[in-house]
Amino acid sequence: MSGAPTPQTIERLGDAGVRIAWSDGESREYAAAELREACPCATCREKKGAPPPPPTQLTVLSAEEAQPLTIRGMRPVGAYAYNVAFSDGHDSGLFTFERLRGLGRPSEP
Repeated sequence: MSGAPTPQTIERLGDAGVRIAWSDGESREYAAAELREACPCATCREKKGAPPPPPTQLTVLSAEEAQPLTIRGMRPVGAYAYNVAFSDGHDSGLFTFERLRGLGRPSEP
């Protein structure tokens, strides 16, 4: 395995998101909405590539989708990724450490 940074700690920032401290000393904050938008799963990739609905078509939201988005949980997958569960019920995306490192914004540890 390369010397790429790996997560050392994950801290919940209330309902707003999480902070990850990386092995190289950098700390980054991730908003729930940012991670949800960046979800790499096949379903989300397909939705992003689909044509937009007609302007007369109204979107019907589930009760979960109508609530503010939060991160319900994160669990490690092997030694290379995290599975993130969101309050809208979505939980199929695997965020590799490399992908996570490219998201978020630097923060104070």
